[in-house]
Amino acid sequence: MAPARAGVHGATGARIAATLREAILDGAYAPGERIRQDELAERHGASRLPVREALRMLEAEGLVTLVANTGAWVSTLSSGECQELYLVRERLEPLLLRMNVPLLTDDEIARLQVLADRMERSADVEDFLLMDREFHLSGVDHADTTVLTDLVKSLWNRTQHYRRAATRLFWSEGDRSVHHDHQLLVGALRRRDADDAETLLAQHIRRSRLELSRHPEVFDLPGV
Repeated sequence: MAPARAGVHGATGARIAATLREAILDGAYAPGERIRQDELAERHGASRLPVREALRMLEAEGLVTLVANTGAWVSTLSSGECQELYLVRERLEPLLLRMNVPLLTDDEIARLQVLADRMERSADVEDFLLMDREFHLSGVDHADTTVLTDLVKSLWNRTQHYRRAATRLFWSEGDRSVHHDHQLLVGALRRRDADDAETLLAQHIRRSRLELSRHPEVFDLPGV
């Protein structure tokens, strides 16, 4: 393939991957749902080649499972697999937050306070999920890391469907602990207390992991 043509396919593949990634994370595709390559190609006015490139990108991120000569599906997690990813996140994300604490500006911390307050008042699961993602990931996006930031974001993406299901459970049971955690985290960041922020975030993630472990049925439901 000519270099210019390869570059075009690569750019198109990246664009398709970005759109498909967003759709998967937003819940437009359910875990285990088949992704039809011909439909993607038609939707994006592209050939099958950049579609396959996009799917390979998302397979590398753990969002898509490719089966040779068969097709592509949205990846699923078992309860044990999700617990393992949460355990890794429980160890690594607090470390990443610690590295970011001295780099956050006062305005950025004020934005986190706004998000924490809005989440506490929110009555919509999807709005909460969007704000929760911004709250956590915008607070760990400043440190110059080699692999850690990308790894933490990957852990968030791979567990997104199950976080959505857990949030629905938390909503229905009236548990307010997540909001308490967010407010305490903002307080620690405002004080520039990296030790406290690291400890609070580890406890926050652990709470989510244990909540998921109490509900193994989440991993058996269609369209989690």
